[in-house]
Amino acid sequence: MAQPLALALDVPETTGDEDSQEPSPYEESEVHDSFHQLIQEQSLRVAEEGLELLPLAPGRGQQTLPRPEGAAMHSSATLRILASMPSRTIGRSRGAIISQYYNRTVRLRRRSSRPLLGNVVHSARPSLRLYDLELNHTVLEEDEKRSLLVKELQGLSVAQRDHMVRNMPLSLGEKRWLREKSWSPKGKQRGQQGRGGAFSCCSRLRYSCILALHSLGLVLLSGLYAVRPWRYALKQIGGQFGSSVLSYFLFLKTLLAFNVLILLPLLAFLVGVQAAFPPDPLGLVPAFSGLELLTGRGYFTHTVMYYGYYSNTTLSQSCVSPREGGQCSPSLDSLPYNMPLAYLFTVGAAFFITCITLVYSMSHSFGESYRVGSTKGIHALTVFCSWDYKVTQKRASRVQQDSICTQLKELLAEWQLRKCPRSACGQLWQVVMLGLGWLLCLGTTMGCAVAVFTFSEVMIQRSAIGNQGVELLALPLVVSVLNLGASYLFRGLATLERQDSPVLEVYIAVSRNLILKMAVLSVLCYHWLGRRVAEVPGWCWENFVGQELYRFLVVDFIFTLLDSLFGELVWRLISEKKLNRRQKPEFDIARNVLDLIYGQTLTWLGVLFSPLLPAVQILRLIFLFYVKKASLMANCQAPGRPWLASHMSTVFLTLLCFPSFLGAAVFLCYAVWQVKPSSTCGPFRTLNTMYEAGTVWVHRLEHAGSGASWIPWLYHFLVENTLFLFLVSALLLAVIYLNIQVVKGQRKVICLLKEQIRNEGEDKIFLINKLHSVYEEGEQSRPGRTQEATMPSALLVDGDDREEPCIPSHYDSAGRDLDPRSPQDTAAE
Repeated sequence: MAQPLALALDVPETTGDEDSQEPSPYEESEVHDSFHQLIQEQSLRVAEEGLELLPLAPGRGQQTLPRPEGAAMHSSATLRILASMPSRTIGRSRGAIISQYYNRTVRLRRRSSRPLLGNVVHSARPSLRLYDLELNHTVLEEDEKRSLLVKELQGLSVAQRDHMVRNMPLSLGEKRWLREKSWSPKGKQRGQQGRGGAFSCCSRLRYSCILALHSLGLVLLSGLYAVRPWRYALKQIGGQFGSSVLSYFLFLKTLLAFNVLILLPLLAFLVGVQAAFPPDPLGLVPAFSGLELLTGRGYFTHTVMYYGYYSNTTLSQSCVSPREGGQCSPSLDSLPYNMPLAYLFTVGAAFFITCITLVYSMSHSFGESYRVGSTKGIHALTVFCSWDYKVTQKRASRVQQDSICTQLKELLAEWQLRKCPRSACGQLWQVVMLGLGWLLCLGTTMGCAVAVFTFSEVMIQRSAIGNQGVELLALPLVVSVLNLGASYLFRGLATLERQDSPVLEVYIAVSRNLILKMAVLSVLCYHWLGRRVAEVPGWCWENFVGQELYRFLVVDFIFTLLDSLFGELVWRLISEKKLNRRQKPEFDIARNVLDLIYGQTLTWLGVLFSPLLPAVQILRLIFLFYVKKASLMANCQAPGRPWLASHMSTVFLTLLCFPSFLGAAVFLCYAVWQVKPSSTCGPFRTLNTMYEAGTVWVHRLEHAGSGASWIPWLYHFLVENTLFLFLVSALLLAVIYLNIQVVKGQRKVICLLKEQIRNEGEDKIFLINKLHSVYEEGEQSRPGRTQEATMPSALLVDGDDREEPCIPSHYDSAGRDLDPRSPQDTAAE
């Protein structure tokens, strides 16, 4: 078998004048003049080298290759030229690789610009100049190339040389030989001088430590990758049910990470410190009866679970008798830890960290979903580049096979949706049904909000009588029933509307459920901060709000389990046993995702009143993952209309940020700045507002001395000065806006570049057709010679026999000369 050609282009050294000049890739006249010469040179060269081609069919002068319908038929001469193209030979020639990296080292060492097109021989095609290859007849031998490459590597620094050798697509033996030969004589002498001294030992110890740390880092990274939660389960779900269902479980995993992040500072600076210095109990502590797991009252009230347990003192190791105001006076050797200040700043810092992490996750998800040059949706990439050849286990290979199959179904469904639009009457009917559906949904939402408000007022009146125990679960039960019933109503309306796009159907369902839950939560926030605070002036309303939010979380979790049991399992059994159908219910993505957002909003609302509520949410999410996964595998089927959920994670994080987190932040800011704390419990019992804890601390620092005078200034400038907050908010919005505009601009540029690539392909077809027409004219003028003998470089392409004659690039259609060059220059060429 013939060896592929080794192609090389020696980059000439440029002078200082040439460095200041920019390359000119638009010399179209030279391109057109050199293209024909390139074909002739390469045809003769390939014939001499004896490249292996398919044999010609007997009795025919052309060789036909298998091709799709409508593709061009190429002659044997065309096949020789195509086989000798650098794009067909560069990956198979070791000499070409060495020559290519030699030219790279030349560019890296000299930092010079590329020479002009006029300085390059005519056989170098402009489209191949990026490879720095010269298609001439004098090809350097492989040993000479190696020696040149070694010389150039010696001129680089150690880091550049190691990086260059490491990235070469050569064998380890070749890389080892290049590394040994490229070691400079000065370095060899220095190494020989230090072999017996202390420098060599220190060097060996340093490199050994570096290698050990590097190996340890790789082991830790692989270990962290292996212990990621639910790694195999997520792959299994994505393979069987697609990216749409997988987006729900990925969102659940994201919420788990957010709760862990907000719980860590609360445990370190608030819960742990108060548990280490417990306050004196106020009265008898009731025994644990088990009912506290549902109501949140009783024994939990006298623990670090709720706001009322935390003291309003400066925690210390020893404390004298409290004064009249209830303050504990620390001794001289005490540990100063201001609990009210720690409570306020810890909750604020936890929310600030959550906000930064949420914004970063949203921007990162936006970049992954809408990134410029994204390869999502390319069928060829999914078919040829999706398989992971490192997979060896049968179970893992089955999961990967299902995943690729589901991805292809989603891509084809999305492509088919764009190809088959609805008619005008169908679109009109869809708009009418969509409007009626929205009217019914908005009416249902308003009715649910009024029902929750009315029932909350009834609960306030009954609480004056002294209701305790299970009766406290009445309001959470009513809210959960309304949420579940309204969500099923919205799902039925979506079935009647029959949207063409499954993505649009999910977005509409998410919007309707979001409006419902936000309306209900708004009524509940007014019930907690408006009505309950003004009901009894002397009671601990913060504990009640924390207990109420705990009950809402527990009841919502119970209804989620019941929905998985009766809404999925019972329906599957009825469908299989009674109706004799194999059809299973589909997983409702919109309702389940909104349930997660609803639960996370309750958690954020209750952080101020129950610092351990994120821990309850973590346990709830972990248990919910396994319940939903088991129900999905046993009771649900893949979506009937597969669709690609490429932007779902971004949409879910956006909904979590703006309606959920922003609403919770507004609720807590109002509670901190405007609502008067209880005078009988909690760390702010002696203050008018929770915010005064920071103000009192700053006043104490101002009177303490000049050593801490910068802290009050910083507090007034960063916290109390609203101008700074407005500037920070404006800067954040400006950065977001600029990033969006940059991404839009990059997407436009990518679209233009893709269009230019398509135009370049059309230009190649145009040039081949013109060359074919020139060859036909030459054959007509010399009818006695065959096409293979006279012009082996001709490209025979199927097309219309009535081709227009090829007109040189410097002549127009009328034959007028448009070449700006002088006749002397043309004659010299």
